[in-house]
Amino acid sequence: MKLTLHRELVLDALMMAVWRRKPRQSVMIHSDQGSQYGSDDWVRFCKAHLLVPSMSRRANCWDNAVAESFFSSLKKERIKKRIYKTRDLARADVFDYIEIFYNRNRRHSHLGGVSSV
Repeated sequence: MKLTLHRELVLDALMMAVWRRKPRQSVMIHSDQGSQYGSDDWVRFCKAHLLVPSMSRRANCWDNAVAESFFSSLKKERIKKRIYKTRDLARADVFDYIEIFYNRNRRHSHLGGVSSV
C-alpha cells in the first residue's frame, strides 16, 4: 500500500505474484484503464515475464469480474467496517484478510462452497 497509484506500485505487486507463482506459460493479466497499465515499463515487464495484458473498454467490468468480486468482498467484509489509525495497521489488516481469512477459511461459491486451500 502506497500513497499513490504509480506504476511502481502495480509492478511491485505483479513482481511479487510472478515470484510466488513462477508461471511457466503465458498468463493473461486483466487491468482497468489506469495510466500505470499503459506505461512502457508495464508492457516491457509483461513481455519479460510471459504475461499478456488485457484491458477492456471503459465501463466494461466483465473481463475483470473475478478481481471486481474480490475487491467487493474485501470492502464489504473488512474495510468498510473499520477505521485505521495508521497505514501500517491497514496494511496488516488487509494482509490478514487475504492470507488468513479469504484464502484459507472463506467459502467460495465458484469452488463449490469450499475455501481456496
